[in-house]
Amino acid sequence: MIESFHEFVVQRSAALSRTAYLLTGDHQHAEDLLQSALARSYRHWRRIRDGDPEAYVRRVMYHQQVSWWRRRRVTERLEAEPTERARTDHSDGTALRLSVAAALRRLTPRQRAVVVLRYYEDLTEAQVAEVLGCSVGTVKRHGHDAVVRLREIAPDLVEAVPERSAR
Repeated sequence: MIESFHEFVVQRSAALSRTAYLLTGDHQHAEDLLQSALARSYRHWRRIRDGDPEAYVRRVMYHQQVSWWRRRRVTERLEAEPTERARTDHSDGTALRLSVAAALRRLTPRQRAVVVLRYYEDLTEAQVAEVLGCSVGTVKRHGHDAVVRLREIAPDLVEAVPERSAR
């Protein structure tokens, strides 16, 4: 049992870590979130190892992040313009990633989870509903609200995304 869990952790930690970072917006919190989810998953490893253990760990992460957020309720105040400008020139890709991360942090935990699952993990609305334990309508509502909110708080991201061609 321990060997199969260790093998799973070695193979999937990088992908799970990226998802945790997108959910939290902070590397240290992402590490804590992933470790917590893996610890919880280990307790049930015999039951989940033959199914889809990665989906189980992701679901634990999404629920744990919402739980932490509810307990913390620390409000952060984000300024429209940074008080200090960096003197080094960053590449366009880095600036875009930072903008996306900052915009995701300003969404509610549920909206952030839906956006990450739908657009980063490329899950269907039904799969997102299953992972989050809610209805497809709830997923659609949170997704819609998240896109509207992202357009309000980060209009520069809309311009950075290439248009999809009509099919």
